[in-house]
Amino acid sequence: FKLTFTVGAIKLDIKFNTIKKGIEDMKGIPGRFEKIANSTGINVIVDYAHTPDGLLNVLKTSKELVKEGGRIITVFGCGGDRDKEKRKMMGSISERFSDYTIITSDNPRSEKPDSIIEMIENGFRKNNDGRYRKITNRKDAIFKAMEMARKKDIVLIAGKGHEDYQEFRNYRIHFSDQETVREWFKDGKNRD
Repeated sequence: FKLTFTVGAIKLDIKFNTIKKGIEDMKGIPGRFEKIANSTGINVIVDYAHTPDGLLNVLKTSKELVKEGGRIITVFGCGGDRDKEKRKMMGSISERFSDYTIITSDNPRSEKPDSIIEMIENGFRKNNDGRYRKITNRKDAIFKAMEMARKKDIVLIAGKGHEDYQEFRNYRIHFSDQETVREWFKDGKNRD
């Protein structure tokens, strides 16, 4: 994005100092590889990756950024009433590129969250040394990932990104991955 911005600004004959300041002031796009600020040394990233390609790209980027000795802990689910074929593929991708995965609920809509989770689980090898677990409640899943995390780790929370709701059969609830992470930090549940 910054490269596109820079090229476009140069073509418009915008002064270099103005371009530089614009790049420095860029905050990013909410829910797109959004880093949640904290002082623990744990890198928490929220991303909208909700397709196999999206999850693959965000995990590959995380692999490049994780510091030596750090792990990638991924929390994700898949939406209900959508492409069921992608669920197993996303499980396989997460197993391949994450050190640990917590499979959880996303927007189950009219489907049962546990059925969706089982389809994702089918993408994991049966003998993967216990490198994943299933926690249906998304808040509990995020809290568990945060409890597991230590300095240098990346906790990637994928699937909902900028969304601030969870969709069920006939209703929606307010839910934000970002707010949930901040709540965990605020409540003092983090380890120093």
